Parts: sequence; structure tokens; C-alpha cells
Amino acid sequence: MKEKFYLTTAIAYTSSKPHIGNVFEIVLTDAIARFRRMQGYDVFFLTGTDEHGIKIQQKAEAKGVTPKQYVDEVAGEIRRMWDLFGASYDKFIRTTDEYHEKAVSKIFTKLYEQGDIYKSSYEGWYCTPCESFWTESQAVDGCCPDCGRPVKEAKEEAYFFRMSKYQDKLMQYLDEHPDFIVPESRKKEMVNNFLKPGLQDLCVSRRNEMINNFIKPGLQDLCVSRSTFTWGVPVEFDPKHVIYVWIDALSNYITAIGYDPDHKSELYNKLWPADLHVIGKDIVRFHTIYWPIILMALGEPLPKQVFGHPWLLVGDGKMSKSLGNVIYADDLVRLFGVDA
Repeated sequence: MKEKFYLTTAIAYTSSKPHIGNVFEIVLTDAIARFRRMQGYDVFFLTGTDEHGIKIQQKAEAKGVTPKQYVDEVAGEIRRMWDLFGASYDKFIRTTDEYHEKAVSKIFTKLYEQGDIYKSSYEGWYCTPCESFWTESQAVDGCCPDCGRPVKEAKEEAYFFRMSKYQDKLMQYLDEHPDFIVPESRKKEMVNNFLKPGLQDLCVSRRNEMINNFIKPGLQDLCVSRSTFTWGVPVEFDPKHVIYVWIDALSNYITAIGYDPDHKSELYNKLWPADLHVIGKDIVRFHTIYWPIILMALGEPLPKQVFGHPWLLVGDGKMSKSLGNVIYADDLVRLFGVDA
């Protein structure tokens, strides 16, 4: 029996055609997958697309098509691009796949029934491009701390995940697994991006920066449903709510290989936990705080490692589809060929 090696990319958001910065991640992960196969590992390489949310609904409305028609077109374009670059993935998951939606619905219900999710209301600031809520103290001069664009005041009924319930357990895990987040610089970024200035002198070691400076001050409960749009997986017992991205998108890593709260497939039992999640540095906190806590609540093992890669830049800024400062990979292929 060969030793397994299960690795994943982040799933690409189907807001528009992927640019060279998006392709960078699939090529990087493909290089790791090919290298592990050369070493004799039984590799399973997962990629795919994230297809729900208010941005998709708005783009579909603007184009005069249904959200499903919109994501079908963009997901096809993304897969075409991955194939153009010869990515040797073993499975391509879409969050609109029926099996995924059914499993996500069951996951949400399980977490609710065991008391990890509760109903309340949210009042704060919302960034539509990032699909993220922020408190007044987190917003920077009325703008999103991630992308720098204006946020809007929002209030709505929602379901919340009890993050603080698992805070001590997560702290212990991160302390006992210093190589869970790589490279080391990603841990520093967790401090620099999310710490209040008054807490910076709590930093006592590079190894414990994220624990002592981001988690230890207190995790806020996480908004995990929305009721102001409809394009998403409905909450089974309260269908006016749709399940928000954190549970929907992050769960792809286990639903793709056959996880269901009522049944775990032979493939899941073979492959999980993942050996490596390859993601962009801007979503490290989702994969090293939210995702581990969701798995803890489900009683499942945590991934062995999360690798946060840097961005491709234009000048001093991130290359971004929403900002429009992008270079498209297929254009470069026409000019230079795939290998270059």
C-alpha cells in the first residue's frame, strides 16, 4: 500500500474569469502533486469552484440570467483554464453539486442540534466584495480592513456559530502543532492584519503569535447564515435563511471525498485528514481558525498543514478581479506557450 497524500487548492470563486494570480495557485499545487507522485505517494488532488453568495446573485441579475446559468458559464471557464495549464487534479468539486449541498445542509443541522449554532441578529458593517461582516472597531475609516473599499451598515436576523466554545481547544492545538501554518511569515501576518494596536506587545514568540495575539483576546461568534439574498444552500429547518460561505465553501474539502454526518465513505476514511491545504495568504485566518473549529465541532481530525502563498502583484497592489487590474493566463499562453 502506498502512503496517501491528499492536497487541495482553495476553490475558485465564480464571480468572473480567472486571472494569472488565480492560475498561480493551481500550478503551484499541481507541482506539489506531481512531485509527491514521483516520490511514490498515492496522491489525491482536489480543486473546484465556490458558487454561492450575494455577489453571484447580483452579477447574474445584471446579466439577465439565473445564478445557476451564470455560475455554469464561469465554472466551465475556470475548469477550461485549469485544463489548459495541464493541472493533474483528481476531482473538481462545484458547491452547486447536489451531493455537496445535501451534505452541507446536514452539517449545518447537526451543528445546530448539538448547540453550536444559535439564532440571533447581526448589526455592524458589511463588505459586499469580500462578503464579510466587520465591527465598527475593525472597519478602517468606514472601509473594509481587507480590501479597502467602503462598507455598508447592515442589520439582519442570522444564525451564529459559537466560536468561543472551541477557543481553548484551538489554542492548545496550534501550540502543540507549530508547523500547522506555513510559512512562518503567515503567522506574523495574522498579527499585523488583525491585532488592535494596543495588543501588539502581547507577542511573546513567533511560534505563538497567532494564539496570543488573535485568538487569546477572544473569538467572536461567527455569522453563518444570511437572509437578505436567496442564492445559497437553504437552512433545512428555516428556509428563509441560506447557509453562509464559511460552512458551505470550507466543507468542500470533506464533502468532495464522501463526508456526510450520517455516513463517511471509504474514500473519506482513507484520505482524511488532508495532508496540505494550499491557499492564498488572504484566507489564512478562515482556514486556520474557522475551518479547524468547524471540524472540531463535527468531531473530525484537523488538516495536517495549511500553506498560505503570496499574491502576484501589480505595482504595490494585489492583482484582483474585483479591482480589474488583472492579466489573463490564456492570453499569456497564446503569447508564450503553456510551459513558459
